[in-house]
Amino acid sequence: MRRSNAKRPEKMEQLKLQMRPNATARAQKNATRSNLVVLILLATVIAAFFLLLVLVCNSRNSMRRGKKYGIVIDGGSTGTRIHVFGFELDGGGRPVFDFGKKGLGAMRVSPGLSSYAEDPNRAGGSLVELLEFGKSRVPKEHWGDTEVRLMATAGLRRLELRVQEAILESCRRVLRVSGFQFRDSWASVITGSDEGIYAWVVANHALGSLGGDPRETTGIIELGGASAQVTFVSSEPVPPEFSHTLRFGNVTYNLYSHSLLDFGQNVALESLQKSLFSTDLMAAESLQKGILIDPCTPKGYSLDGKNEYSSAIHAQGNFSECRAAALNLLQKGKERCSYHHCLGSTFMPKLQGKFLATENFFYTSKFFGLGSRAFLSDLTVAGQHFCEEDWSKLKRKYYSFNEEDLLHYCFSSAYIVAFLHDSLGIALDDERIGYANQVGDIPLDWALGAFILQSTTNLEAEHSDWITTVVSDESPTLLSLVVILIILMFTVWSISKCKKPQLKTIYDLEKGRYIVTRINRCS
Repeated sequence: MRRSNAKRPEKMEQLKLQMRPNATARAQKNATRSNLVVLILLATVIAAFFLLLVLVCNSRNSMRRGKKYGIVIDGGSTGTRIHVFGFELDGGGRPVFDFGKKGLGAMRVSPGLSSYAEDPNRAGGSLVELLEFGKSRVPKEHWGDTEVRLMATAGLRRLELRVQEAILESCRRVLRVSGFQFRDSWASVITGSDEGIYAWVVANHALGSLGGDPRETTGIIELGGASAQVTFVSSEPVPPEFSHTLRFGNVTYNLYSHSLLDFGQNVALESLQKSLFSTDLMAAESLQKGILIDPCTPKGYSLDGKNEYSSAIHAQGNFSECRAAALNLLQKGKERCSYHHCLGSTFMPKLQGKFLATENFFYTSKFFGLGSRAFLSDLTVAGQHFCEEDWSKLKRKYYSFNEEDLLHYCFSSAYIVAFLHDSLGIALDDERIGYANQVGDIPLDWALGAFILQSTTNLEAEHSDWITTVVSDESPTLLSLVVILIILMFTVWSISKCKKPQLKTIYDLEKGRYIVTRINRCS
């Protein structure tokens, strides 16, 4: 018996040597399997978390879909116009604009905001009728999320900053209680360059070239009442003060854009009338025995009592002399321009590509019955006939026209030829330029371009910044996501503990071998 007992430990050692490698292999296999389960669970948690973020994003997008509205109030030099826009978002969250009759409403009141320079506090009252029109076009349930912006142009730009701000503050008081969404910074005087860029945007949107090849875009030349704007893609180097970079979609446009203040048709006419008493701006032959000749007013028109100088002025319509006088105005200060191409004292690069001439360019062309693709030579002939016709005959021929408006077409035809041909270098038979105020059913109004850029920028900002919104300190969505993530991570940790039990190797005396025992931590 002792001999048998003495040999037992040796047998146990043999069993131990035989069994431990198998137990270790099984333990490693089980550990690997547990690790794999943990990795799968962790990947599931991460995927679930990101799926939740996507669902939040989609929920935000679905909330943004449906009919949207926006309002832009154009504070022009001769009147104030409200534009009410309606648009929808496509499946990708991109705005789909409808500037036709169903998606656009407009109303205009006169006079312009600049006419309240002597009594700025009354300026806000001129917006009341316009805002009531806006409310009639926007469903009441959308008033609170419909932005209203007031953008004043050249009329206010010509006033002192103190007067500008007083007029704007009067308008802000009315806009704050309008019922629409409004911030004080949304009532402002925009720069002339911005006005030109907005006009360029709506024109190329209407033509289908916005977002495409910059070389295929169309430039814009506007002739307003107080200012003129020139905007186009230029391939030549442009001084920084005239260069503007616009990014739309994935395309970047390098634009020349500048506003020529006081070069608008109405202000230019006023300047010309004053220049009748300045011999450096009028041809010598215009002076006859102390009586000044007005070449831009048809003969036979009586100037008596029209202004303090009318008794010394004699109307003698002459297109060529009127054109020469207009060119003198346009080139005034050119000697101060240090660049090769200038319009007056302002740098002007050589025009490139196609152009649309809008506003008063279009109205004058339309008055003379010229088509949208008429040559400047056609306008020259029409202007000559009109300027040199007797006023009495003109009144009979155009009996339905307001007399003051009718009177200005001699000057406007001569001014346009002096502006486009003599100053900008557009040939009299150039086919690159057209005259329009509308493309299809889309009006070429800069306010539409401002709305396109503003709404597109807002939606892009919302789309790119939705994660920031989710994780902002005040966002209830953040708390929900954090709680869910903690629960999921705790679940993974608990399961991993259960799936990865402790292994213990013991010797079974009855079976005479080592066995591996699992101790389940979750039990």
